[in-house]
Amino acid sequence: MQAHDFTWIFAITVIFAVLDAFSIGANDVANSFATSVGSRSLKLWHAVCIAIFTEAGGAMLLGAETTDTIKNNIISVNLFKGRPELLMQGFMCALIASSVFVMFATYMGWPVSTTHTIVGAISGVGISAYGGNAVVWQWAGMGKIIASWFTSPVIAGILASIIYLITKFAVLRSKNALRAGIYAIPWYFAITLGIMFFYVGQKNGRWTPVDVQYDWEKGGFVTKKNDWAGLLIPTAGVFGGVLVIGYAFVAPYFIRLLEKEEDLAWYHIFYIWFVPTQPKNEALGDHLALTFTPNDIKKEADIEAKGEDAKTDEPKAAPAIATVAAAEDSHMNQTFSQTASGQAQKAVAKVKELLHKSLFADVATLQSQGAKKAHEVAIRYDNKVEYLYSMLQVCTAAFASFAHGSNDVANSVGPLSGVYSIWSSGALPATKVRVETWILAIGAIGIDLGLALYGYNIMRSLGNNLTYHSPSRGFSMELGAALTVITASFLGIPVSTTHCIVGATVGVGLCNGSLHAVNWGMFAWCLFSWIITVPTAGVAAGLLFALLTRGASFSY
Repeated sequence: MQAHDFTWIFAITVIFAVLDAFSIGANDVANSFATSVGSRSLKLWHAVCIAIFTEAGGAMLLGAETTDTIKNNIISVNLFKGRPELLMQGFMCALIASSVFVMFATYMGWPVSTTHTIVGAISGVGISAYGGNAVVWQWAGMGKIIASWFTSPVIAGILASIIYLITKFAVLRSKNALRAGIYAIPWYFAITLGIMFFYVGQKNGRWTPVDVQYDWEKGGFVTKKNDWAGLLIPTAGVFGGVLVIGYAFVAPYFIRLLEKEEDLAWYHIFYIWFVPTQPKNEALGDHLALTFTPNDIKKEADIEAKGEDAKTDEPKAAPAIATVAAAEDSHMNQTFSQTASGQAQKAVAKVKELLHKSLFADVATLQSQGAKKAHEVAIRYDNKVEYLYSMLQVCTAAFASFAHGSNDVANSVGPLSGVYSIWSSGALPATKVRVETWILAIGAIGIDLGLALYGYNIMRSLGNNLTYHSPSRGFSMELGAALTVITASFLGIPVSTTHCIVGATVGVGLCNGSLHAVNWGMFAWCLFSWIITVPTAGVAAGLLFALLTRGASFSY
């Protein structure tokens, strides 16, 4: 193979790498913000705006400088020695299969692991090319992935439950829950930001945090030449600095905002000691109730306030008047649609409808019948205390998204980088391939567009549709999932952020003290989607590769 041969493979790979990035944004990134949007700590368009910067920033600034040519060493690049164009074609097939499957899963509302999808697709290519021996089935390869399907949700559920139960009994159920929450918030901020800082540093390889690691293949602990101080010292600095700032500015701000109910702006927190006493905010209670009261309870309150007439959506207008109005509207619409300007305005209206659905939909209200039953047994707490945790949720969601952009963008751009390396050099790539800046850029853009245009479909599944969400619960879910990822990385177990957040959501839901607090029908669909991810992506990629490489050809 000569350099720049098979340009059509490179071009198609670029297209499907962008589509794969789009599907990652619509599915995987939506997981990072589902609990925040579901608990109404963030509006959908707020989450999109934050993700635009955090995902792109993580991808461009911290992560994906290098990536494994084959994710997690599932197959060996040397199998394609002498035929690099076949590896190009294999990567192309893997991206096609991965992007199509994740988009289908997103359409169905299934939160799936994009990492496992691309691993399954590449495994399918390896089997199609060289048989089952091409795949590493031992613990070092597929064994750990299969085990993570069951271990990561359980561990995340346990950790998230512990965090929430501590919050529940130390803050939410204390005699003065608001004051307890205000004094606890600086610690929560310090712990959260410290963990997220540690997470970003550890996941991106800038620091190596442990001296001893467990080697699963050898069955024991082995010593690594790593630098504890390289990560722990700055992490301790972040923790201490945030704690001091929290007690100096955050706690006094919330005492005046929530206890004394002064009408303060958000920016007053930075110079709260110099802000004179403000008038009382008479609308604070109504605002918090409107924000955090569950949608089903608000509907019942509206019905009671409006009387029996509110129970029906049928109009009270006279039938004759309604008929005449409908006829006039029909005639006007018909005339309007016959003009060119009418068609243009219809197109604009469609675009507005799409943007409204993707950016401004209240996904917390999109609940199935099973979710409504789960909400009935959930315990509600003081809205003022929940408001404190909504601030923490924004923090955890933003950092989780930043870390995601620095790592999981490689799921789409990793295979593309391999194809680009082969196309530009005409030879097999090295074990590690540098990801070009322009490749990272299109991956980041694709991820942002995916979340902005289609992320709402997954958010409504992982939001209030799985269990009842509140800011205190959502914060516990996100922090529990992040801790699981960090712990698993120390033990060398590849886990999915998707699996962790689902497990954490179920674990916190069960803290209501009832099995009915979880929508088990929705959870069953999630579990089903996890099980079929690797084999489905593998079969699709393998069949496509076989079709392109073993079918009729003009070469003979």
